[in-house]
Amino acid sequence: MQLHRSLIDTAHALADAARAETLAHFRQSGLGAENKAETGFDPVTEGDRAAEAAMRAILAERRPGDGIFGEEYGRTEGTSGLTWVLDPIDGTRGFLSGTPTWGVLIAVCDATGPIYGIIDQPFIGERFEGGLGQAGYQGPLGPRPLKARRGVGLSEALLFSTYPEVGTQAEGELFRRVSARVRLTRYGTDCYAYGLLALGHVDLVIEAGLQRYDVAGPIAVVQAAGGIVTDWNGGPADMGGRLIAAGSPELHAEALAILSGIGSAGDAA
Repeated sequence: MQLHRSLIDTAHALADAARAETLAHFRQSGLGAENKAETGFDPVTEGDRAAEAAMRAILAERRPGDGIFGEEYGRTEGTSGLTWVLDPIDGTRGFLSGTPTWGVLIAVCDATGPIYGIIDQPFIGERFEGGLGQAGYQGPLGPRPLKARRGVGLSEALLFSTYPEVGTQAEGELFRRVSARVRLTRYGTDCYAYGLLALGHVDLVIEAGLQRYDVAGPIAVVQAAGGIVTDWNGGPADMGGRLIAAGSPELHAEALAILSGIGSAGDAA
């Protein structure tokens, strides 16, 4: 369909532009960061701002009727019923540290949620895309289809999360109950973990305290690969909060049975 092709081509143009802007700053001497958080450390760099500005300029030219929701420059209302959700650098702490596990997140959403997404890792040159009939990966070793791994029980699963703390004390306790049951738990890969799940190398990603721009792109990619993504109560996760992504419905159900014990008192804001 013509609309689908336009959206896919535009998304790749955004990813290409963001690659150029982020790589101009990555591993460069003198890269600084401002702290957006009142407590703790939530950094933003010139790479974040330049990448989002470049993507917004393309959308203004190609898709002026679409809305935009970006981490750095907020919301721009549209008239088409479609919204682009942009995270120019997901994993800015990793970006500052020189690790190649950060990524550019792009999603197109309609009233039902994300319908197409990209996870792009500019330094390695890897791109994961899913939705609108696409489920593919392009990287240094060539293209591959995305297909989440099936047939893995909780005791055999590989679990990823960005932070060992995983949200509030209550959320962290439930995460640790899941972690105690899996084969291996790893931390610190931000959005890259969702790409690995879609490729069939990771089985579970569990996080809390997320924003819409953190999750929209990964949800589209994981679902296109056959994975399952919900909040910790089994409902939609596209607005952020708590998220569980699993390679199969069976594994999702095993982990969800533990996570859903949080109750209403610990609900994310």
